[in-house]
Amino acid sequence: MSAASHSASPSALTLEQLNQGTADELAVLLDGIYEHSPWIARRAAAARPFTSLAGLKLALANVVREASEDEQLGLIRAHPELAGKAMVARTLTAESTGEQQRAGLTDCSPAEFEQLQALNAAYNARFGFPFILAVRGPRGTGLGRSEIIRTFARRLRNAPDLERAECLRNIHRIAEIRLDDKLGHTPQAGAQVWDWAAALAVHSEPGYLERGELTVTYLTDAHRACAAQLQGWMQTAGFDEVTLDAVGNVVGVYHGAEPTARRLLTGSHYDTVRNGGAYDGRLGVLAPMAVVQALHAEGRRLPFGIEVVAFAEEEGQRYKATFLASAALVGQFNPDWLSQADADGITMAAAMQAAGLPATMDAIKALQRDAQRYLGFVEIHIEQGPVLTELDLPLGVVTSINGSVRLLGEIIGVASHAGTTPMDRRRDAAPAVAELALYLEQRAAAVPDLVGTIGQLQVPNGSINVVPGRCQFSLDIRATTNEARDACLADVQAELARICTRRGLQWQLEEIMRAAAAPSDAAWQQRWARAVNALGLPAFTLPSGAGHDAMKLHDLMPQAMLFVRGQNGGISHNPLESVTHHDADLAVAAFTRLIEQLAQELTP
Repeated sequence: MSAASHSASPSALTLEQLNQGTADELAVLLDGIYEHSPWIARRAAAARPFTSLAGLKLALANVVREASEDEQLGLIRAHPELAGKAMVARTLTAESTGEQQRAGLTDCSPAEFEQLQALNAAYNARFGFPFILAVRGPRGTGLGRSEIIRTFARRLRNAPDLERAECLRNIHRIAEIRLDDKLGHTPQAGAQVWDWAAALAVHSEPGYLERGELTVTYLTDAHRACAAQLQGWMQTAGFDEVTLDAVGNVVGVYHGAEPTARRLLTGSHYDTVRNGGAYDGRLGVLAPMAVVQALHAEGRRLPFGIEVVAFAEEEGQRYKATFLASAALVGQFNPDWLSQADADGITMAAAMQAAGLPATMDAIKALQRDAQRYLGFVEIHIEQGPVLTELDLPLGVVTSINGSVRLLGEIIGVASHAGTTPMDRRRDAAPAVAELALYLEQRAAAVPDLVGTIGQLQVPNGSINVVPGRCQFSLDIRATTNEARDACLADVQAELARICTRRGLQWQLEEIMRAAAAPSDAAWQQRWARAVNALGLPAFTLPSGAGHDAMKLHDLMPQAMLFVRGQNGGISHNPLESVTHHDADLAVAAFTRLIEQLAQELTP
């Protein structure tokens, strides 16, 4: 069974052809993939045999990443400006001509053309190379002129090293789409997932919707519309049972060959942060849906069932009850949450009742899963970070979800006149927090996979001409083990005490959240690794610094996660959050291979 489509026309180039002949012959076959740069294909020949199209793309990207800075700049400069002189003079390559035409750049209005020329001039003056953008976009169907111009203006503000890297990533995206054309490949399952995500992102809350921003918080009208949409898609995809449970989770079950067989549990959340992205959480719901859709289309049953849960809440945006949806499945739903009120004074119980949910602890307790009925929990999620994209890797296998601790603190000194208080007489609270922030930065950087952040820093009632008498701050410390996290916290607390003693200040800290690290189950992690290897890709491993629903399911059953590369530097919780339909296709393919492994293991 293959949930990802890899069709090819009879005249298309094949991997078998690419694996034969000399390096020069490979460069001829791949002519036009990288603009005026045959050296990339020649060097990639050393990585043959290419066992998959994904493996070929990675081999080409590796050549560019390992090239010298001068070679990388030469590759960038081999590309034409968007709507630039080469387009006007009609000297573009056939590939670039088609791409710029498809983006409508040959039909710019005079105002648009003038704006692009001004951007080209400013960009070249700042960076010394042309602006590169894969104008066919993350879905492969093309970006509009207004979106191209907005992206151009935004990236003009980047630091030079970051922008050079972004240009190279866009060059690889251009090459990926051109390779599809040459090899007659269409990532159909990935396109389906991408289109589902785009359709789901139509639902957003008032005040955000009008600005084109995506915000879906627990049990709002937009949230309920998403739930209804997911239920309809699951039914169409062929799930045997589709329900909305007592906390708003959308649950789809595809039975095994025996309806009573144990199940593989999977899924992620469909709520968002305010002004967030369309893939955080949702990719982990939609990719398994595509796999079930393919199984149903083939009329195939496995020796186990598949249960996909679209968790109603993970982000803690409307109520201070993060992970309430997955907490219900592991018997950790706090009854006090029902009486919490949102910013408008609406309690969670009232919001549940308005959504047609029972809002009783008896109904919520009934959601707890029996671990004996499940094989484990797996979750697909965008990385929400830059590691995979910087390595040109579409997929990564998660080793552990970091344990975290959050605290709110305050340093108390003496507010005094900024002009009349000598520097050696001050009891200034703000520099003390600044010292602590620098210490935390150094302490966290000294230990692999440990991160520390002071994300909030305020001087209450501060004035421009007053020495701060108080400074409030937050602490967020995360690590792959609880021990590393707690050791860092102890050192930070000790340093805070030293700073305040030396400066004659008082301090206080209040812990507001603590979550244990959730190491991936070794057997399930290996299944993900084998699935990724089967796609012709290395099984690169990395920890997750962000929390996920898998952290909750970890308390009940073995869990493991697969990360998918994000675009735009891997940014998340942001409107720029994005994935390509190719990477979504690989996620579907990896999930397919994972369940194929499991089916073999469970077949006598």
